[in-house]
Amino acid sequence: MARYFTDEHEWIEIDGDTATVGITDYAQSQLGDIVFVEVPDEGAQLTKGGDAAVVESVKAASDVYSPVTGTVIEGNQQLEEDPALVNTAPEGEGWFFKLTIADASELEGLMDEAGYKDFVAGL
Repeated sequence: MARYFTDEHEWIEIDGDTATVGITDYAQSQLGDIVFVEVPDEGAQLTKGGDAAVVESVKAASDVYSPVTGTVIEGNQQLEEDPALVNTAPEGEGWFFKLTIADASELEGLMDEAGYKDFVAGL
């Protein structure tokens, strides 16, 4: 499975035409203790760069953007009950949503892991 990153600190993991999306470890560390997460509903139509989810911490509220255009097939309901999963496993069990990719060419502008590490190092 290929994993890509955005400059808004989302990660996207690709498995065929399905993608799993979450926020990076860097993003959760900047937010601090996560107290609330709102994920998109199944069937929601998302556009690349558009608002997809909301994450709130003791420091701030932040939007999570969709790295690609597609249709949500699942929101991570565990996050509503245990938003701290985003802190403990941001790039694993703390994923936000899964979607069916509408246009795989939208992945072309995203960073690979090495590129993302360089990007974060420059912040």
